[in-house]
Amino acid sequence: MEGLSTNVSRTFQNVLVLPPDTNHLGTIFGGTVLAYIDEIAAIAAMKHSRTAVVTASIDSVNFLSSAVVGDILTLEAIVISTGRTSMEVFVKVESENLKTCKKTLTTTSILTMVAKDEKGTPVPVAKVIPENDEEWQLFNTADMRRQHRLEKRKSNQAGGIVNEQSSKRG
Repeated sequence: MEGLSTNVSRTFQNVLVLPPDTNHLGTIFGGTVLAYIDEIAAIAAMKHSRTAVVTASIDSVNFLSSAVVGDILTLEAIVISTGRTSMEVFVKVESENLKTCKKTLTTTSILTMVAKDEKGTPVPVAKVIPENDEEWQLFNTADMRRQHRLEKRKSNQAGGIVNEQSSKRG
């Protein structure tokens, strides 16, 4: 399968922060930001794979600063690496204060999405070809993140077996 440029999946979305999106401190709910991240990651993955996708994992979320009512959020997502049927998607969120024109990086995240056919069976995806230095850096560290996910999955599965056995004893 031939490789596709990151530009194929590159997706932008703008969102206005409204009062129902914020907590008692007047800043946007983290869960609201996560919902936006999951949605744009799915869109980027669908553009790359040209099929439906599901979220397999949210591997990292870094809340770096907050946004307040009236700020404009700009989300950018790209597929940064692929497996046989999976795609790693990098999402960057910036807030912009319209009065001051100040832009601030608020959140970064990496998610893993899996391409599925109409029956829900995983399907192969094209490789990805990074286009700039930041994308190459993310691409070159993908194996390390994949290994970390696999180790975490093994650890969680082992913990589930221990917990299941403990509950049978009690």
